[in-house]
This record gives sequence, structure tokens and C-alpha cells, in this order.
Amino acid sequence: MTAARLEPVTFDPYDYGFHEDPYPIYRRLRAEAPLYHNPDLGFWALSRHADVTTGFRDHVRLSSANGVSLDPAAWGKHAHKTMSFLAMDDPRHVRMRQLVNKGFTPRRIAEMTDRIRELTLLHLEPALERTSFDWIDDFAGKLPMDVISELLGVPEPDRAEVRRLADQVMHREDGVLDVPVAAMEASLELVGYYADMLGQRRKTRTEDLTSALLDAELDGDKLDDDEIIGFMFLMVVAGNETTTKLLGNALYWSAINPAQFAKVADNTELIGHWVEETLRYDTSSQILARTATQDIDLHDGTIPAGDKVLLLVGSANRDDDVFAHADSYDIERTDKGGLVSFGGGVHFCLGAHLARLEARIALAEFTDRVAAYGIDESGIERVHSTNVRGFAKLPVTVEVR
Repeated sequence: MTAARLEPVTFDPYDYGFHEDPYPIYRRLRAEAPLYHNPDLGFWALSRHADVTTGFRDHVRLSSANGVSLDPAAWGKHAHKTMSFLAMDDPRHVRMRQLVNKGFTPRRIAEMTDRIRELTLLHLEPALERTSFDWIDDFAGKLPMDVISELLGVPEPDRAEVRRLADQVMHREDGVLDVPVAAMEASLELVGYYADMLGQRRKTRTEDLTSALLDAELDGDKLDDDEIIGFMFLMVVAGNETTTKLLGNALYWSAINPAQFAKVADNTELIGHWVEETLRYDTSSQILARTATQDIDLHDGTIPAGDKVLLLVGSANRDDDVFAHADSYDIERTDKGGLVSFGGGVHFCLGAHLARLEARIALAEFTDRVAAYGIDESGIERVHSTNVRGFAKLPVTVEVR
């Protein structure tokens, strides 16, 4: 009797996106094709933790200048117009990052703690009063964009419309392989809004991040208007979507594993562990792209200069060589040191601290008020994306304390 032969592993983000379960495919990639090539779609993929972390550190041979997204419209020499310094290499990248850091400081983020809690309760308490609500529509889809608007100084009467535009920028229908027209139109409208706001701050400074970015200076060098607007737009693309998905993924997996939520309910000091394990187990950003600047020999193959290389973050976070029982969701996990959800190297996510702070506050306030909860799996909808994994709809029913 002969053993059945497995078909060669096929990895096509455009085929299933991340509304399906990519983790079995990741497992096969790590075992069978650690240097994977898809000639039809024109990319290489690295799936093992060691290769992904090395890829993040190797910013010379793996360039970010063409962008980091799989969307064709966000790829190429003009990618920096929508992705800001994420789509830049040094020295251009480090120059802009240092200037942004003059305004986007840890102190500024820490000072927002109380306001983030207020914004959390503004959306959470009315939702909990109904006991049954949609976690994304009524809470997780609102909080991160409102925090960004608070940080940038968007007036409160404008925030609902800014949030609507931000949602439209990120929305994708199933089967759409590029940025849709509606998203492009919303992007232009949002950029126009930020440009007007920046013009107002040039006349009259306030205490917000927008004003701080106008005044940021390094040895006489300052950010121009396009660079500031690009960073403001990046906050929408990178800071809004991923934090919403983090909050959704956290609630989902602790509903699927109720013993895990029980641990947090009994010991709120585990809130931070809940956030970190969700980031590892089912991270929002599954893929970051790079461009090979020279031939790269790896795993008995060669990535040619000029080719696209995908760093599979979601796969690296499930690598058994780094994480014991990697496919188990364990809030009390102790081996968290290898997390790559925020990238690494010179491009380590500038907003990592803000995302973690928002998630800890939001989940702490939820846990403080909810004794138990469940999800309606029949009403769940996942986002359709080539690189983001999370929920568009997540109906929940709560038992309030």
C-alpha cells in the first residue's frame, strides 16, 4: 500500500484572502516550502520565524520603497504618498521617522490614557445597556478612529464623518483584488480634509499632534505639508484598521475559548497577556511586503533582484520552533518574546505602544463590566483583504455584572 501524495502547497492570498483560515497553509509552507515562489502572481514568501525576523532586520537587501501592501494600487515608486515612511528606505525613512517622533512622543501617548478611557466608555456603556450588540459596529470600529481624531485634533462634530471616510478607505468587497473606486474617492476626500485642517493649524496652533508635527524640527529640517498629511493618512490606514481587528480578534478567541476569558475575569492583571496572545495567535496584519534589491540566496533557492518578497507575519507567530504549542490560544503563555506582529528592525511599528494601550484599556473596561459573554457565529462576517485578518461583523450577547 502506497502513501497518498500531497499536492504541492499553494499559497495565494488573492484566492482566499484572510477571511478563511490561513494557518494550515502556513504550517505546510514552513515544513515544505520555507522559500515559496508563486510565479503567476510574481512573489516569494518567507514563512519561518527565523526568516521573517531576519527579513525585517535586513532593510538593505529587502527594500520598503515600493510599499508594504499587496494592493497593486499601493505598490510602486509612489507608494509613500499613501503609506508615508512605511514605504521609504533610509536615509529618507529615518529622517522622516525622527521628525515625526518629535511630535508623536511616548509622553503624548501616555497623556492620552484618561481620554482613551473616556472614549472607550462613550461607546461601550450604551452598547452594554442593550446586552446584545455588534462588537465591531458599536464599539471596536469606532474607538480607534476616535482616538486618532483626538490625537490629531479633529473637532468632535467632524469625527463621525471622518470615521465614515476612514472605513470606506479600508473597505473591500469579496473578490476585489485592488483598491476600489469608492476607497480612492474617500481617500481623496480625507486627504483634502486633513489639508484644510493643517492650513488652519498653520494660522493658529493648538495642543494637538498636527500642531506638534508642524513645529517638529531636527537641525533646521522640518516636515512639509505633504509629509504631514501623508503621516496623518497613515494613521488612518495603519492605526485604525489594525486596532479594530485586534479588539475583534481578542473578543472572538476568548469566546471560542471561554476558559481563557474566565482567567482574565478572575485576574485583571492578565489583560495585557490577553492582548499579547491575541497579537501572536491571530494578528491583524498577516503580511508585509518588501522588494529584493539584489539576488538573495536562501533555502537552496535564489530570490532575484527586483522581485516582491512577502514576510508572513501570521505564520512566524505560529512557528513551533519559537512558541510551544503554537496553535493553542493561551493567555497565560510565557514564551511571548518572539512576537513579530509589529514588524521589526528600523521599520518597527511606531504606533505599537498606542495600539497596545488602546486594547488594554478597552478590554479592561469590558472585563470590569461583563461577567460572561457569547458570540452569534451565524452573524459573523470577516473582512475581505489580502493582508488583514479580522471581523467586519461580530454579534455578541453579554451578561453584565
